[in-house]
Amino acid sequence: MSQMTIVGLTGSLREGSFTRQMMETLPELAPGGMTIDLIGIGHLPFYNADLREDGHGPEVVQDFAAKIAAADGLIVGSPEYNRSCSAVIKNALDWLSMEPGKPLAGKPTLVATQSPGQLGGILSNYHLRQVLSTVGAVFVTGGEVAITRMGDKVSDGRVSDADTREFLAKNLGKLADLVDLHR
Repeated sequence: MSQMTIVGLTGSLREGSFTRQMMETLPELAPGGMTIDLIGIGHLPFYNADLREDGHGPEVVQDFAAKIAAADGLIVGSPEYNRSCSAVIKNALDWLSMEPGKPLAGKPTLVATQSPGQLGGILSNYHLRQVLSTVGAVFVTGGEVAITRMGDKVSDGRVSDADTREFLAKNLGKLADLVDLHR
């Protein structure tokens, strides 16, 4: 596998959230040659077309979009709120969808959700796939990453359950293969 940089977006702002713990575990599980950079999205303003000038969002949005565009792939991690993804992740995707160059178009993408319940955030996962497909993201296929009973699978701020770690590592390998395929 060649060298690749993956950007991870965490759809929960809470420091101790299960989604953040899942996302912060991913760099430990990445296959050789893959670097995962988690970048914040809580600083982005709510999407508002009035903030756009000359076809661009504000400078903070332009910087964010440039990081996504430069990455070889993307991981979108989100909890499920009210049978959908979080507002903060949707806001980030809305900004990206409007930036010149369409930084999400053709971007190899892994969607990963979790929940303390039995469904693993699958409705959030599905909604994210709907949104991302509209902007042309390319998905890891072969089953969704929707981790159930997450509260039982984390300790000390990381995913600790061996089977879940193996599952996440396997899907990072699928993302690496997808990136290689789309180079």
